[in-house]
Amino acid sequence: MPRVRVGRRGVIVIPKDVRERLGIEEGMTLGLEVKDDKIILRVRDLWSELRERGRGLRVDLEEAEEEVTEEEEEWLMRLKR
Repeated sequence: MPRVRVGRRGVIVIPKDVRERLGIEEGMTLGLEVKDDKIILRVRDLWSELRERGRGLRVDLEEAEEEVTEEEEEWLMRLKR
C-alpha cells in the first residue's frame, strides 16, 4: 500500500503510478468521503454528473434560442462602438 505524507495546509501528494492508473490529472476534482477512520477519494466524471443534473431540466428551446440571439446582437452592437 502506497504511503503519503501530510504537508503544510493538509496537502497530500498522490503517487504518480496511482494518478496514472486512475487517470488523475492536475486540476481535476476528486470526491472525498470519510468513513469511520478512512478517507476515500473518488475520481469524478464531471460530464456524467452534468448530464445527470440536466435530466430533470425542462427547457423551451425556442425561448433559449431567442435569448442567445438577443445576447449576440447586444454583443455585436458593443463591438461596433
